[in-house]
Amino acid sequence: MSEATTTHAPTASARPVSPSLSGVTGQAGPSRRTDITVRTLQIVLALFLAIPSAGPKLIGHSVAAESFDEIGFGDWFMYLTGGLELAGAVALVVPILSGASAVALIGLMIGAFITQVTVFDGQNALTPVIFLVLFAVVAWVRRQKTVELLALVRRRVRRV
Repeated sequence: MSEATTTHAPTASARPVSPSLSGVTGQAGPSRRTDITVRTLQIVLALFLAIPSAGPKLIGHSVAAESFDEIGFGDWFMYLTGGLELAGAVALVVPILSGASAVALIGLMIGAFITQVTVFDGQNALTPVIFLVLFAVVAWVRRQKTVELLALVRRRVRRV
């Protein structure tokens, strides 16, 4: 009897390593389904941050102004928070910035949680926690983008 040699072709589900990442981590990115799901989540979060969250702060809506007066930092902090939320929303949908934006927005949600607990007696303290978890999902799935961003920044800094 002769031995038959079998060659194994790569499966269709095998995902190639991104050329820009192969030297950095050597890991493949998320599956197509995960990528689409998280991209959709990023868009929904960005829309929420930009319109009902940052919008009232940036236009100085009376409800937002009253809340920030109660915090005790005044209008400048309201505009700063709105600006950070809007910048985070935009960066959340820019592929190379998405992971870093999610991490920064986690920090913003920690601040919002602390404020809800200490100033507003925890009335809406669960809201920033929910968003923190959603941003953590984005940050985790887009961690390769954060690695790419850091590598890009390091290369640019070395040139200077």
